[in-house]
Amino acid sequence: MSLNDLIKTAQSNTKRGIAAPNNNAVMSLEAIKPRDADTRPLNSAHVEALAESIAALGLIEPLAVDKQGRLLAGGHRLAAISQLKEIDLETFNQHFAAGVPVRVMEFDAQREPSRALEVEIAENEQRRDYTPAEVRAIADRLRKAGYKDGKGRPKAGEKALAPALQTIIGKSRRTVMSYLAGEEPPKNVQSCTFIKKALKELEQWEVAAPDSPGAQTLIKQLPKFKQLLRDAISESIKPN
Repeated sequence: MSLNDLIKTAQSNTKRGIAAPNNNAVMSLEAIKPRDADTRPLNSAHVEALAESIAALGLIEPLAVDKQGRLLAGGHRLAAISQLKEIDLETFNQHFAAGVPVRVMEFDAQREPSRALEVEIAENEQRRDYTPAEVRAIADRLRKAGYKDGKGRPKAGEKALAPALQTIIGKSRRTVMSYLAGEEPPKNVQSCTFIKKALKELEQWEVAAPDSPGAQTLIKQLPKFKQLLRDAISESIKPN
């Protein structure tokens, strides 16, 4: 089966849902096995920026791995952690002496490659939306680590705050600056965040749904409901 076929299977495989993760696990960096292939090639500039932010803040979003320790999502974060270990072992040990935070999905990626892609796609499509208050708190921590506010290019040896926040939260510079200024996100962004949360909770219920006739009847209707939510997300993020 080709990679494109696997991606199509993963995107259409809504009936089974995504395995519930163990949210409290850590693994040594060496125990995390890289993927055989990435749907998103690594961007060296992004890896470097992530390594700098991880050095300042630690790992905010855990990696996703299967039950064998194979990476499912977080290739750039894993590369950034590896880079940090190479260039600054002391800082690496400060953050990861006990291990790298991971979310363990209870299945084997080699046995179920389409399910592995399902997790990767879900991670990319449902990236966490930070509130303005959370962004400002992260900004304060970055400032304490030496990141500077300001317009234009930073001076030699300085690290700019806004680009680091863009890397961490995955938002545009305009959105980052509005959050730092204390502005609330536009209503369409708030709606998108709410819908994403509803979709995620629906998928989690699907995994743990009881094996009763009523629940199974509802599960048959879930693909339609979930597609409506995805359509609503797409509509809410269209530019005005």
